[in-house]
Amino acid sequence: MVTLGGRNSFSSCGFHLNSSVMSGSNGAKENSHHKARTSPYPGSEVQRSHVPNEKVAWLVEWKDYNPVEYTAVSVLAGPGWADPQISESTFSPKFNEKDGHVERKSQNGLYEIENGRPRNPAGRTGLVGRGLLGRWGPNHAADPIITRWKRDRSGNKITHPISGKNILQFVAIKRKDCGEWAIPGGMVDPGEKISAALKREFGEEALNSLQKSSAEKRELEEQLQKLFSQEHLVIYKGYVDDPRNTDNAWMETEAVNYHDETGEIMDNLTLEAGDDAGKVKWVDINDKLKLYASHSQFIKLVAEKRDAHWSEDSETDCDGL
Repeated sequence: MVTLGGRNSFSSCGFHLNSSVMSGSNGAKENSHHKARTSPYPGSEVQRSHVPNEKVAWLVEWKDYNPVEYTAVSVLAGPGWADPQISESTFSPKFNEKDGHVERKSQNGLYEIENGRPRNPAGRTGLVGRGLLGRWGPNHAADPIITRWKRDRSGNKITHPISGKNILQFVAIKRKDCGEWAIPGGMVDPGEKISAALKREFGEEALNSLQKSSAEKRELEEQLQKLFSQEHLVIYKGYVDDPRNTDNAWMETEAVNYHDETGEIMDNLTLEAGDDAGKVKWVDINDKLKLYASHSQFIKLVAEKRDAHWSEDSETDCDGL
């Protein structure tokens, strides 16, 4: 049984990134919903059922669709960040709404519930259950993109010799789980505001705040407050094409750019990898970047918004990622 949570279409906020993040209800482009169909599933040897491009969309009938069921042992162990199994009689989640402290609303509008389970709004993934994700339905993350202008020793902005645009840098971490470079983000805690999650995650991942003394934490908090209280750009809100996604659980994020125009705030903060990060460094922004999940697309949008260098090829368009 499929119960419609309302309209089939998505609100525009999730559609503005490009087709490789959302496939939409009415079909999938060739490069859409790609990472959510890759095998083996992260952290396992589980192979997803193969889903061809033309069968991604739920509106395409596929009677023989037979996805693999998988939820990681770490999730089934029942940690505080994870839901119980749908089959547990004491568990009655309120999908498509705020459920106590747990946000079960999607940034992309209402999603459908099928046989008591939420249905991935971007389409089939070849796997049911939750995989590594704790929540049924949307799992909310926050991605802080901290930027500054690349400068020479005299403090002058460095321009790219071909594009003639200033080179922007952002703080990147190397993830311990997969070894890929990424934005230093993470999951939003139940009841936590996005703004607080953005600041907390950056502190934990890029400044190793969890290992600091009380005095160091206070000093860190003061500098972070300067950075995170200034004007910022919301780069993206919504569904993310992520290798952890399943038919019943998926990642959503709010990616926000905080820009240190003079570079003075970040000069007072020492980058130090912490929590889930293996390494942390300033990285020049350009179209050669190979980053985790949809992070390259977020970084490209930041470069466009800040009128910074992105590509040596002036013809590069939005689908060239």
